[in-house]
Order: sequence, then C-alpha cells, then structure tokens
Amino acid sequence: MSGVHVTVWDDRDGVGEGAAQADAAAALFVHNIFAWGSDSAYGFAGQRPLADSRQLLLMDRRGYGDSPDTARSDVDVDAEDVVDILDDGGYAAGNGGTHLVGHGNGAVVALLVVALLAAARRPDLVRSLALLQPSAFTAAADRPVVADLLARVRDGAPGVPQDITPEQYLRASTEGLGMPAPDPTPRRLRAVATAMRERPVWEAEIPPAPIRDAALPVLVICGTWEQAPAAYREHVGLPLMAVAESLTDSLGGRLLRVPGYYPHAQEPAAVNAALRGLWG
Repeated sequence: MSGVHVTVWDDRDGVGEGAAQADAAAALFVHNIFAWGSDSAYGFAGQRPLADSRQLLLMDRRGYGDSPDTARSDVDVDAEDVVDILDDGGYAAGNGGTHLVGHGNGAVVALLVVALLAAARRPDLVRSLALLQPSAFTAAADRPVVADLLARVRDGAPGVPQDITPEQYLRASTEGLGMPAPDPTPRRLRAVATAMRERPVWEAEIPPAPIRDAALPVLVICGTWEQAPAAYREHVGLPLMAVAESLTDSLGGRLLRVPGYYPHAQEPAAVNAALRGLWG
C-alpha cells in the first residue's frame, strides 16, 4: 500500500435499505485542491448520507488531510495511490469493482486510474466513473475556451510568487474572486501549501482511447455558474463547463448540471441522488 490515508464511512445498520445492500460495491472519492476527503468546505462531507447503503472510502491525496507530506503533489502519483487502494483486499474485495468519484484535479486522477488499469489489464477494479467538474483541460483542448486557457498558462502565466504565504494565497483565491474564504486553520493552510506546489494539471497526459474503451458507466456533473463571481466564472467556470461537455461526449456519459460552482458541496441532495442512480 502507498501509505496514504483513507477515511472509511459505513452507516449501514442492518435494517432497511442498508441491510438490503450489505454487499453493495464501495465508492472511492478523490478530492480537489485546498481540500481533503472528509472536508466540509470543499471535500465530500455532503456525501456522508450515501454511506447508508455502501462503504464510502475518502482518500486524502499526498500532502492533504492525514496523508504524508510530499515535496510536490502530482496527479500521476495520486493515480498510482488510488490503484493501490483499489487493489487492496481490505476494501470491499470481490464486489465486482469499486465506484470511482473525483472532483476537479481528483477527477483527472480518476481518469488516469482508468487508463492505468486498462494498461495493467485490471479494468475489473472500477465499476463506474463519476467526474465532478473535472479539470481535465488537455482532454478538451479542441474547445475554444479551453484552448484559450491552455494558451495563457503555457505562454508563461506567472507561477506562485516565492514570498506569498499560504494564508495570502487562500485569500487571493477566494476573497480575491468575490467568494468567502474558509477559516485558515492549520489543516486548511497545509492543503493550500500543497496546492501551491502541485504539478500543473494541464501537464497531465490523459489517453482518451483506453478510458473510452473501458466502456464504464460515466456521470459528469458540473455547476451552472450563474451566481459565481464574474471573474471566477469567466476564467475558471467557462473552461470547466466546456471540459464537462467534452468528456460527456467523448466518453458517452450523462451530463448533469446543478446550480452553483461547487456542485457536491452546494447542492449535495441533487448530486447524491445522481450518484445513487449511477450506482444503482
């Protein structure tokens, strides 16, 4: 095993729906930047009700939550960690695969996992794929708004200044775009510090063919972004919506749009209902 931390939620109590699904396939969640698996602000705390019918596994990527530190977070390394978790007999083995859910950069990790398993001839380890606002920009480079974003970052967009602190970066990334900043707790600031030195997600090479050939049930969820601050919607929201549409088309998935810009945190009931439908 990789040594990364996994929070396990299982609220089945032997009666009702939970008892009927005692052998239901587990679901593994992979978080985005600034977060960790069980985080209530940006993580998957809103998905806790889903533990009434199956085991939920919430991975903390390296440098986040309770996982070990890393010099540089990297989605390729995270994908290998996820494969280790999926391949570990201690997590719901023998159930025909695990449902995989990723948000943002975590959705890129999920896509890379499917490609890795296809190469290793272990596609049986994943049962379905849910992508929440995936930041898989290179997989949608043919969309003009995504191509513009990639051109900006590849033409020398400035990196994180050396003298900026994690707290300053957190405020710039939230209040600077018109959104409230979460409390700068030590746990949050550690996540921000990791995000500041994360390998740029647009460097990830996402091979479309093996992912498409896996023929998994795919659900893509993105926000509608109407109420997002204008700058955030223009520079982040529009490219993310284009990526969601592109992946839905290329993978033959279903696209769900929900209000807001953090679907699983702002509209957990709608997202949870969609996940239950996918898993059912």
